[in-house]
Amino acid sequence: MGLFRRRKQTAVPSHDRAAERGDLDHLENFIRSRRGVEAFIEPRTTVTETTVILIADDGEWTRRRIDGPDGARRFAYRMGIPVYDVRLMGYPQRMRDFNERRKRRPELY
Repeated sequence: MGLFRRRKQTAVPSHDRAAERGDLDHLENFIRSRRGVEAFIEPRTTVTETTVILIADDGEWTRRRIDGPDGARRFAYRMGIPVYDVRLMGYPQRMRDFNERRKRRPELY
């Protein structure tokens, strides 16, 4: 009958992909082509893996997958940029201002 038998744990398939070399290349290129870039680690969710969002001094930003929080910290250290946890720090105001400018004048971006 097996009423008290344990069920086998089944892995939940991820609908997301892991970080790839193209993601890291994009992030490195963003850092090299902008000033004052800072990294913000975004936690893993049920839908996406851990991501890192890079925000330049004018508020322009980009987001890509990264190999976990430790991978994001190693990447930021290697690139020589500061890194923060978005759960602790939140997003900087300059990013919100950039999004608002882009929303008002999309033809400029």
